[in-house]
Amino acid sequence: MKSKDIWVNLCRLLLALVFILSGFVKAIDPLGTQYKIADYLEAFQLSGLMPDMALLSISVLQAIVEFLLGIFLLFAIRRRFTSRVVLLLMLVMTPLTLWLALTNPISDCGCFGDAVVLTNWQTFGKNVVLLGAAIVVALWPMKMFRFVSESNQWIVINYSALFALGTSLYCLYSLPLFDFRPYHVGTDLRKGWNEMMEGKESVYSDFFIERVGDFADITDSLLSDTGYVFLLVAPHLEVADDSRLDLINELYEYAKQHHYPFYGVTSSGERAISNWRDITGAEYEFCLTDGIVLKTVIRSNPGLVLLKDGVIIGKWSHNRLPSLDEPAAQLPLEQLPIGQLSADSVPEKIARLLMWFVLPLVLLTIADRIWMWSKWVRHKRKKTLQRLRLGQIEKMLEEADAMTADKEDEEPSSPKEETSVSDGQKDNENHSL
Repeated sequence: MKSKDIWVNLCRLLLALVFILSGFVKAIDPLGTQYKIADYLEAFQLSGLMPDMALLSISVLQAIVEFLLGIFLLFAIRRRFTSRVVLLLMLVMTPLTLWLALTNPISDCGCFGDAVVLTNWQTFGKNVVLLGAAIVVALWPMKMFRFVSESNQWIVINYSALFALGTSLYCLYSLPLFDFRPYHVGTDLRKGWNEMMEGKESVYSDFFIERVGDFADITDSLLSDTGYVFLLVAPHLEVADDSRLDLINELYEYAKQHHYPFYGVTSSGERAISNWRDITGAEYEFCLTDGIVLKTVIRSNPGLVLLKDGVIIGKWSHNRLPSLDEPAAQLPLEQLPIGQLSADSVPEKIARLLMWFVLPLVLLTIADRIWMWSKWVRHKRKKTLQRLRLGQIEKMLEEADAMTADKEDEEPSSPKEETSVSDGQKDNENHSL
């Protein structure tokens, strides 16, 4: 392989990995991407231009496009088209990130969601490198070698698109598969809050809980509670989903029966809170918190958070609220699965991801390479047989030519023999006479 081929494929793999990672982290957190798009619109003074549903659709589409571009580069699918699209995208994003670095209207670009947070200058530097790689790939797109033959690329395209779309829809219905935010399950909020109160740098500097009415700050007492605490988190009650009110009220009745504190936490005003109470019949106490913090705590409106001794031990979206039927409703949380710290670890999630997406593509690649190898072997065998047949035909033709030449050599001697025979007969006749 020539040095040019090596550089092209190294650049292609770098771009592929970046786009796959960027698309995947957006696919598992479409609401987070929606919030970031809204931040961009606000930076350009275009906030309110599109409804939330349109922004959410754009976030899902963006995740799918970025993920597919990475897959296309990785498998060298439609090489000329893909390389040109990636180059065009980098030509747009690089000046944009330079402007972000110079003006700093938002804290980070959100390229990799909350998984990898970069400063605006780091993002610009990253895009300069990717732009250089995109130029190299666009100049020599046909140097990218394929892992899967062209005839089987449609399988990779459709499977990857369905995977990205399915992941986005699942994470919208439930919660992100991977939670990279500082409020993931297992986070010790009390420890972080205490460090912040001691003057240390902390991501929880904006985290506070104030009781509606007297505006008393109950953050410290809530996080210091050694028992269980339910938090119904609704960043904006005006647009909160009220389709699971029966389960919410059942959970509140359960908490009331077992003397567990149950708070509704929102950034909405008293009018929205009053309207929510009228619609749902909510009897639980409401508290106020910053809306951005609540969107960071849980990607659901509303969503349920369960604390124990200041530690987040469970989070549920409004679509997957825990159901406590009899006789479970009579048992304390210590004896129920939802009262235990979730055992769904990151390695298990990665293993499932590898099994459902990476493994099928690896098996497809291996099968395709075996199929291509067997096709090459058949083709080579066919050519060998053709050569053998041609060799046999040539040999037969040579033998036929040789036989023809022998016959031609024998044919001139026949008249001489006839002449000698006739002369002998004449001599015999003369002798007789």
